[in-house]
This record gives sequence, structure tokens and C-alpha cells, in this order.
Amino acid sequence: QVQLVESGGGLVQPGGSLRLSCAASGSIFSMYNFAWYRQAPGKQRELVATITNLADTTYTDSVKGRFTISRDHAKRMVFLQMNSLKFEDTAVYYCNADSIVGSVTSWGQGTQVTVSS
Repeated sequence: QVQLVESGGGLVQPGGSLRLSCAASGSIFSMYNFAWYRQAPGKQRELVATITNLADTTYTDSVKGRFTISRDHAKRMVFLQMNSLKFEDTAVYYCNADSIVGSVTSWGQGTQVTVSS
């Protein structure tokens, strides 16, 4: 298993930016695909972005052109750069890791992002 800890959330005005970080430990970083999910109160958890062990990325339509997922193997970290934030981006954001060998999944504790005037 890999242990995940998110950070970087906070309160930001519409149009502003935040950079979320996910620190991974306890396993081999290159053996995992990573993703960022988000969940607003009363709503289903939503997949936001993914990045494979080969650094291929995907994004949900609502964040394309605004969010960027990346990974740093030396630092064993995954990032989500969020620009041009909107009210509807308000949610708890979770880091997720899936092993490319087997079906092992790990989740971080979540970090709150609030977009408000």
C-alpha cells in the first residue's frame, strides 16, 4: 500500500488559483497511477483528473484548460494546479492511487477547496 496526504486547499475568490499537493509514501511511487477526485456536499464523488505511471493525463470536461495534474518522481508527489476557479469547483478534493499490479487502491484524507466572493 501507499499512504497519501493532501495539502494546499483553502478559500479563494472566483478566478483565483490554488495548487494541491499529494505526498506519497510507503511503496514504490512508479508502480501507481494517480487521480484527483472531488466531492461537494450531497453530491457523488467526481473524478477530476488522472495521471498514469507514464505521465499520460486525462481531465473531466468541466476542468479542461483550467486544471493541470502532474507528478514528480523525485519528490514522490502528485500535484493539481487549479486556475480560473469557479463557484462550482467548491468541494473536498481527494488524492487516489491505484497499483498497476493487482487492484490495490489508496485514498488521502481530503483537502477543502472553497471558491467564494
